[in-house]
Amino acid sequence: MAVSLNAGFGLCGTAYGERPPPINPGLLPAGDPAAPPDKTERGSGVNGLCFRTQASSEVAVPTSQRSLDLERAWEFSRGAGQLVAVIDTGVQPHPRLPDLWAAGDYVAAGGDGTEDCDVHGTVVAGIIAATKVEGQGFAGVAPEARILTIRQTSSLYQAEGAGQNKSPEDFPDGYGKVSSLASAIRRAADMGARVINISLVACNPSSPAAEVAFGALGAAVRYAAVEKDVVIVSSAGNADNNCKSGNPSPDPLKPAQSLWDTVRTYVNPAWYDEYVLSVGSVDSNGAPSSFTVPGPWVGIAAPGEGITSLDARTTGISDGKYDNQGKYMPYSGTSFAAPYVSGVAALVRSRFPELSSKQVIERLQATAHAPAEGWNPYIGYGAVDPIAALTNEVPDELPPKESSPARSQQLAVPAAAPPPDNTARNVALIGTGAIALILTLGLLASFPIRRKFGMSEDDI
Repeated sequence: MAVSLNAGFGLCGTAYGERPPPINPGLLPAGDPAAPPDKTERGSGVNGLCFRTQASSEVAVPTSQRSLDLERAWEFSRGAGQLVAVIDTGVQPHPRLPDLWAAGDYVAAGGDGTEDCDVHGTVVAGIIAATKVEGQGFAGVAPEARILTIRQTSSLYQAEGAGQNKSPEDFPDGYGKVSSLASAIRRAADMGARVINISLVACNPSSPAAEVAFGALGAAVRYAAVEKDVVIVSSAGNADNNCKSGNPSPDPLKPAQSLWDTVRTYVNPAWYDEYVLSVGSVDSNGAPSSFTVPGPWVGIAAPGEGITSLDARTTGISDGKYDNQGKYMPYSGTSFAAPYVSGVAALVRSRFPELSSKQVIERLQATAHAPAEGWNPYIGYGAVDPIAALTNEVPDELPPKESSPARSQQLAVPAAAPPPDNTARNVALIGTGAIALILTLGLLASFPIRRKFGMSEDDI
């Protein structure tokens, strides 16, 4: 699942590769008030009702997180002392999310971020920090971390008046703006979050560099990462209706071509890869998920298929939801890969409090299960490894964040092996031969002497 954001303007033009421009700190938005930029309303009729969930009775460790070996990772850190902001569709209060910090609502006036009609944000928060309970395999990656919730988007809300010409059967437009995302990031950083999880994206078919809203977003991520030392983790986006054009894979016929030159879908906030760790998805076997939008900004990967997490409608757990047309949707997408990485970031920050946000990101990437080429645009530096991130020494430098082109190289011809040194053998053989010769000559010389001094029968 991916959550789409609207920048509030039309987007058109031919795509061309472009890195983020220099950030203007003067565009940094205020974090207050935490209120929607427009008057909003919930959709009417059945399509305005909150989504239902599919409860799960699974007691084993979910397939999606078996590879993480969290029980062993918890021997080194459980995320104590870490505040993780979830900027999403809201987080519903749940007994396995104690001390949930309600930090504001940019969707509904007067809200505090603890309504989650879409279910999405509660699933994300559970993956990060759900406490461990006896007899239940599922638990959050950092069960001693705390969650700060800010609702910033919802598919069940829309701008006020947008439903006037719709029937009760029509879906709401959805609500969430890039400008309010920038404000939410600023707010989370100012409230002391050490990690910010953003499991939503804005996909644009042309460079957003000139748009004011994206300038504010760039200023916000820089402010959080540099001024407030926050680890920002974002989903890479799904190749669905929101990011359907995707991006091409590396061209084997043009191995030296930069992937920035082939971008046709800009994924934000992942585009600001100097400050944001973007997460692709892998399946239970560690293979890249087909829905991940590849890009030169992708930094790491985590499980994003077959997800189980907290149930936004009960006190239990859930593995899917139903939309208001009764369609079942299992939890799947880069949206759910990102919180696994956010959870590991909380573990690392708790164990190594002296590390800066940049150093934490580098540690996560350096200790990931790397692909053969070192980096690729689907899974970045590889699948996150909590135990390695908490225990390994890391190299000073990572491979370049581009696919390395193949190159030919003449290998040196190995030098001929030196002839064997048989001196000792030869000396031994010569000495043995000399002794044998002397003995033989001595034996032969003894025959005339014996004949000279010997007696015959005629002498008797």
